[in-house]
Amino acid sequence: MPLQDRFIFRFSCILTVIFISLILVNPHWSFAEDATQVFRKLAEQGYANAQSNLGLIYDNGQGVLQDYKEAARWYRKAAEQGVADAQYNLGLMYFSGQGVPQDYKKAYAWLNLAASQGNAEAANIRDYLADRFMTPQQIASAQELTAELQADIEGTSKGYF
Repeated sequence: MPLQDRFIFRFSCILTVIFISLILVNPHWSFAEDATQVFRKLAEQGYANAQSNLGLIYDNGQGVLQDYKEAARWYRKAAEQGVADAQYNLGLMYFSGQGVPQDYKKAYAWLNLAASQGNAEAANIRDYLADRFMTPQQIASAQELTAELQADIEGTSKGYF
């Protein structure tokens, strides 16, 4: 990985920790708006972790007005690059219908991708979704979608940076 990408990744991680820490201490502090702008610039340049973090910012309304559609947009960009947390959060949005139309097939697929990267909570919710809300045919269709999404991710992923 080029030195510049490593620097940006580390910078993004440090900002994430600082941002979350400061929000927990005082959610109305103006640093949240500044951090949001930094994440936005990195996200617009295609940095997947920044996209995922920006999705989280909009999802929780930290330093911005809460906007589930905008959160889903940024989660999708990061999820399509293979970020497990973004896949998990996007799956939750499809499960609940927040920011996107409720779609159990898409919810299952995104949660399945996150689970395949070791996210145990994603696996639990995926299994709950399948047991309670989906037919065997819908599950099979969602598994096909999972394979399609995985192939797209592997074919176009720039990685997390």
